[in-house]
This record gives sequence, structure tokens and C-alpha cells, in this order.
Amino acid sequence: MNIDRFVFAFAGTLVLLGLVLSQLLSPWWLLLPAFVGLNMLQAAFTGFCPLAIILKKSGVQPGCAFQ
Repeated sequence: MNIDRFVFAFAGTLVLLGLVLSQLLSPWWLLLPAFVGLNMLQAAFTGFCPLAIILKKSGVQPGCAFQ
């Protein structure tokens, strides 16, 4: 699994987790998917993704999005 796929899988997991937790516990959990969405939006324009940097330093093979 390359960095791109890992980042997308992680972001999708956090969005779904935030939605489930907002239904079970508190609507404040909707801030989690909002944060993930904003981070993905800024990464699309700037190319800066903290998770991608961590994965790259860990030795995970980069994809075409985060080189």
C-alpha cells in the first residue's frame, strides 16, 4: 500500500468514525470529519499533508500525489 492509498483510507476511516460517534455520543463529533475535510482541501492546494510526511519518513512507498 502506498502513501496515497493509506492517506485516503485513514481519512475515510476518520470521517466515518466521526459520523458514527456523532450519532451515538454527541453532535460535537462532527468536528472530526470537518477537520479531516478541511485538511484534505488544503492538502489538495498546498501538497502539505502531515500524515504523508510521517509515512514517508517511516519508509512507506510514495504514490504520485505525495512525492
